[in-house]
Amino acid sequence: MPARRQTAEIKRRIPRQARAAETAETILEGAAQILEANGLAGFTTNAVAERAGVSIGTLYQYFADKNAILLALAKQQVGLGLADIARALSGEIDPTPEGRVRAMVRAAIHAFRGRQRARKAVLEAVLTQGHHAELMLPVVAFIAQHRVGAAPQAVFATMTPIQMFVMSRAVIGVLRAAVLEEQPFFKSRPYEDELVRLVLAYVGSITKEAAAPSAAER
Repeated sequence: MPARRQTAEIKRRIPRQARAAETAETILEGAAQILEANGLAGFTTNAVAERAGVSIGTLYQYFADKNAILLALAKQQVGLGLADIARALSGEIDPTPEGRVRAMVRAAIHAFRGRQRARKAVLEAVLTQGHHAELMLPVVAFIAQHRVGAAPQAVFATMTPIQMFVMSRAVIGVLRAAVLEEQPFFKSRPYEDELVRLVLAYVGSITKEAAAPSAAER
């Protein structure tokens, strides 16, 4: 009998959890729309609740304040962006090394569903609140996983942790600067090309150095 009641309770809980997740996602989508339209200046919990179609009381059941919404939105978009980058590195889009790097760069550029103003607003909020290091944790874990990858197919398989740190922070820094500065070329092909060149040149230099015979071998 207790087992039967426990099963019934699980069945009741699952739909509630699904609805809760859906409500949270709806609120975050409303937040992203507000940020894209008005930036941080028009970002309030009341505005987000209205755009999401929920009561302010419901919003506060999920998020303590607008800063909590911004942090949750940042975490959500980091996760989605890393999933897109993982597909790019898997060769699903283009199996060649250059194709994988280009797909990775393109996914990074077009993260946040292409919402540049919302992306800038969230980035500014994250930096102001001091959550940057926290948001880098899933990025660091992702890099560690894909550095070893499925060699020899893994693009970054030959790189050391230090080299991965330098390359990833270089790319992240260039992306961040372009977003914060609202560079008009951000989604352009030439900008994408230069980021691809940056990654390929660095990886190529490391690969060439690793393949060169040592002094003892010559």
